[in-house]
Amino acid sequence: MKYPESVNILLLGSGGREHAFAWKIAQSKRLARLFIAPGNAGTVACGTNVEINPTNFASVKQFVLSNNINMVVVGPEDPLVKGIADFFKEDHQISNIPVIGPSSAGARLEGSKEFAKQFMERHDIPTAAYRSFTKKSIDEAYAFLETLKAPYVLKADGLAAGKGVLIIDSLDQAKKELASMFDGRFGRASDTVVIEEFLSGIECSVFVATDGKNFKVLPVAKDYKRVGVGDTGPNTGGMGAVSPVPFADERFMEQVVETIVKPTVAGLQADKIDYKGFIFIGLMNVSGKPYVIEYNVRMGDPETEVVLPRIESDLIELFQSMAYGKLDQYELKISPLTATTVVCVSGGYPGDYPKGFEITGLRNVTGSTVFHAGTALKGNKVYTSGGRVLAVTSLGDSITDAVAKSYASIEKIDYEGKYFRQDIGQDLL
Repeated sequence: MKYPESVNILLLGSGGREHAFAWKIAQSKRLARLFIAPGNAGTVACGTNVEINPTNFASVKQFVLSNNINMVVVGPEDPLVKGIADFFKEDHQISNIPVIGPSSAGARLEGSKEFAKQFMERHDIPTAAYRSFTKKSIDEAYAFLETLKAPYVLKADGLAAGKGVLIIDSLDQAKKELASMFDGRFGRASDTVVIEEFLSGIECSVFVATDGKNFKVLPVAKDYKRVGVGDTGPNTGGMGAVSPVPFADERFMEQVVETIVKPTVAGLQADKIDYKGFIFIGLMNVSGKPYVIEYNVRMGDPETEVVLPRIESDLIELFQSMAYGKLDQYELKISPLTATTVVCVSGGYPGDYPKGFEITGLRNVTGSTVFHAGTALKGNKVYTSGGRVLAVTSLGDSITDAVAKSYASIEKIDYEGKYFRQDIGQDLL
């Protein structure tokens, strides 16, 4: 099929990742119209926000047909796990419209920690030793915990909004937390719990675009998950990110490609899983060797806000290559500059937090790009509407240079309860 020169795109999602996608898509010479469902206060500058729930597939279909949409780009994991790619493929009215994102079978790599572990085991992909348990086998789970050394890693099998992983130092506490997970701490997501050995090292995120056969490795990033300075306090959806990552050098990345990326893509083919989308591989560098911590089946947030600004080639052409099996013909150009993003959150996040505060100073920012996450537009004013509010991204010749620009820009922005980590990237210097 010949792809149209001018493309109408529907982008699903509402966070910082989706604003970064919208920002990059809007730069493409191939774009005709961009719609974001539902979008946020930042995406309105890139296209048209539409009030559609991304998991209401019937509404998505109706909009696609009514607005001559040529491609659907899926930002978050939920619609993918619920089968939006399959929904399009199986409906003759929209089956010719490509969806950037895997089938529901592929999305199980994120939707089920147990499935992902079994996939890695089946295809000899390096990962931590593990076993999975249900409430019925809780005594076996306790016994397995006793064979491990602290700290103890407990993972809810299903989607838990990025909060379903617990790392606990005490065996007694680990047993208590395990019981609470089986008792519904994360809802149905923790009906099955994966217990695995703790890997000691430093994390990074590797992003891969694939058409199901060919692949391109995108810029590597490192995110900062804990709310407090020095990686203290509870886990969050991410407080900042840096790209590139100094320790992910050429030698390390050769290992990643040979032992993880190639076997992952080949494994999808061997298992006859339809996958045209992004694979986010959360890695641990253990004494120079990469191990997979987890798969996600979409781009990460806030890593997208540092990965996309470093991609110099056309994003719509990347999507096209993924959709039609031509990724081997796509030339990926990556900027040598460093990108950093610092996330501004609501006071109290990741616990309870108030929202609805006006954000001021956005127009005063220069030298950085402000990606909106939890924001809402009312009239011509922007208000907080979520825990993670803004991601302030800057490019520079070094981490020090880029992150200084982000912090200088953050000083110009204000809202009640504004909080951000002041040590993003410092561990890499």
